[in-house]
Amino acid sequence: MRYIYKFIFSGLALLIPLVGCDTNKLHDLNINPQALDEINMNFLFSAAQLGAASGGSEGDNRYIDWRTNIGYCSYWVQHLANAGGGGLASGDKYFENVESDNAPWEFIYGGQLKNLNEVLKQTGEGGFEEGGKKNTREAARILRAFLFQRLTDYYGNIPYSAALQGIEGDLFPAYDNQQAIYNALFSELEQAGAAISSSNKDDGFAAADMIFQGDVDKWKKWANSIMLRMAMRMSNVDAATAGTMVTKALSGAGVFTSNDDIPWVPMSETPSEWTNQNGISRAFISGDGGQSRVMSKTLIDVLKGDNANDAADDDPRLMIFSEGVNGDTDPLVQEGMPNGLDAGTLDEYTGIVSSDPNVLFSRLNVAFIDRDDPYMLMSYAEMELLQAEAAERGIGTVSGTAKAHYEAGVRAAMQMYEPFDPTLAVSDAAVDTYLATYPYTDGGASSLEMIGTQMWLSKFLNWWEAWSDFRRTGFPNLTPINYPGNITNGTIPRRLKYPTHENATNSDNIASGGTSPDTHLGKVWWDVN
Repeated sequence: MRYIYKFIFSGLALLIPLVGCDTNKLHDLNINPQALDEINMNFLFSAAQLGAASGGSEGDNRYIDWRTNIGYCSYWVQHLANAGGGGLASGDKYFENVESDNAPWEFIYGGQLKNLNEVLKQTGEGGFEEGGKKNTREAARILRAFLFQRLTDYYGNIPYSAALQGIEGDLFPAYDNQQAIYNALFSELEQAGAAISSSNKDDGFAAADMIFQGDVDKWKKWANSIMLRMAMRMSNVDAATAGTMVTKALSGAGVFTSNDDIPWVPMSETPSEWTNQNGISRAFISGDGGQSRVMSKTLIDVLKGDNANDAADDDPRLMIFSEGVNGDTDPLVQEGMPNGLDAGTLDEYTGIVSSDPNVLFSRLNVAFIDRDDPYMLMSYAEMELLQAEAAERGIGTVSGTAKAHYEAGVRAAMQMYEPFDPTLAVSDAAVDTYLATYPYTDGGASSLEMIGTQMWLSKFLNWWEAWSDFRRTGFPNLTPINYPGNITNGTIPRRLKYPTHENATNSDNIASGGTSPDTHLGKVWWDVN
């Protein structure tokens, strides 16, 4: 799969100056929708898909993941740890990094949504023979909803209805509240999921579709899967609407039903280092980003199970996530570094002068960080675990038991990493042993904690979503750190701050409609835990 789209990647490398240029010039080029070459529309759609994975089509594929997904969220959810105190390790000590706050806004609005907005304008009324690009349009709406869901969950209230209207002269868009955005996105997903169809005429859609290669049934499932995620995310503040949307998401085409449904974005070593390669990988690779790969004690302790001195009860993912301690792959010697340590307190913790975390602790498996590794946008495991929670809490109509969905989710989460490398396979027998060792407990807080903890584990590499799940559920029960001078007084951050440039240019709309307070302790609408 990694090389199927080389011809698209090559075209995207040529297209980047077009999609990144001044929007007024782009608008002038496209005054007559019929005059736009159809393959360029396919390229815009492909560029948005590629951008959704690390922001690659915006010309710096490691920036957004390195700053926000890794530099903030991997540390906030205690999957990774870093003895550094600032910059791209700010999240470990709850320090502020302006680039980490700005990056999702800049890349999602400025690249991915901009490209999709142009696709939607050119495939709307009067464009491309009145519906000749129907599937491209509906898939673009689904991807657009996925990206807006990301943005609003990071920041809370954001521009939605007035967003991306700079060509029409609205340079200072008003903010919509998050509840209204969710309601609008539900409608978009319902409509687009119903409208995309194999019967639609859409030349070039399959070739331009990096994610599902034109498989409209999988696009329908993805629309419903996003809907299920959103429904459960709002379930603590509007259980009635959440129940309705859970039921809708699970009806008709339904949600993902196997790991074969996972939306992967393929990556390639060529032609562009800054566009076509996996940004998470590039952030970690020595000689490229070079970010520390040291793993958190919190994560390693969970993976080592109840008895740290017996490998028989370990999570099979222990030696999937970890490459070992200084080359030692014995599960019993695996050890994570506590979050919140600096050079001095690390030496105190280890009893070693000038301690080297890279030698003393488990590190993220290098098998995850090839430059041409595919990028996972969502997982099937999440769908099963959300259904387990919905069934346990009585949210909506869910077929099957919470236990069955929980076990399916754990199995899927353990067995979804082979596309990174065949060595990351986990056997059915290993999963069976784990589920027998830690059987699901039906009913009550213990079952919800099991589901929440497995959700946290399933979001390895997708740390910003693990952070959103933690904010909503409170699981696992993480112990915050309180490093001197941190910006939250020892509280795990609850949201991203609005970008500095947005505060400078659109402050009136932030004041009248933005999430308040605009700090890392402000809360988005659904965060009432």
